[in-house]
Amino acid sequence: MKLSIVIPAHNEADAIVETIERIVETLEREDIDFEVLVVDDHSADETAELVDAMSARDGRVRYLRSPNPPGFGFTVRAGLDAFSGDAVAIVMADNSDEPRDLVLYYRLLHAGYDCAFGSRFMPGAVVSGYPRLKMTLNRVANLGIRLIFRHGYNDTTNAFKAYRREVIEGVRPLLSNHFNLTVELPLKAIVRGYSYAIVATSWTQRRSGVSQFHIREMGGRYLFIILYALLERYLSHGDYRRPVPTAEQAPRLKQVG
Repeated sequence: MKLSIVIPAHNEADAIVETIERIVETLEREDIDFEVLVVDDHSADETAELVDAMSARDGRVRYLRSPNPPGFGFTVRAGLDAFSGDAVAIVMADNSDEPRDLVLYYRLLHAGYDCAFGSRFMPGAVVSGYPRLKMTLNRVANLGIRLIFRHGYNDTTNAFKAYRREVIEGVRPLLSNHFNLTVELPLKAIVRGYSYAIVATSWTQRRSGVSQFHIREMGGRYLFIILYALLERYLSHGDYRRPVPTAEQAPRLKQVG
């Protein structure tokens, strides 16, 4: 199984090289077939030149300037249209996600799960430097989502997840243009009946660059996607659900401690 790593990047020249190098080193060591696809969200710094130089040295590293308008969701969607693997993981360009967790994701997908979800807030997870205000808002938002959907998952808003190719095709069309895509992808996958496993993951606050996430812009967009998924769940009569898997296929939910 080939794993594609889609990295949306906007002005990430300070971090992108280290992010890619750590991913390549980790997946090489585990003998995993992979590609790293960096999707440039209209950067004005040296992000493109740095990734192009890495691509010239290693054909598994690819650069794509997003053909879409600016925005996190638009950029990730460009990557989801262009990845070549059997599965895809979305990884932040700022070196905040731990590459070792990609190995956990790969093994879960290889074992038959449709989706691999990470949680930064379960036993075994490690979080370093998370801003207090963002932490509080994150926990409130995720608690609300968990209560509404009753899916047993406490980190729905985390972008760092992995999906089999058929899941990405099965949750289209994607509507989110911004960070609310991080909620749209897992909620649609869950509502449409794809199996998933949850594992503890690590997260570290960026050491350089500027986050593109703006809390004030996200509230209404997150709520729109949550309501959309909720309406689909209860009013669509299962029109968009995948065929029910057999007992021999991956179970609906598993939390790996």
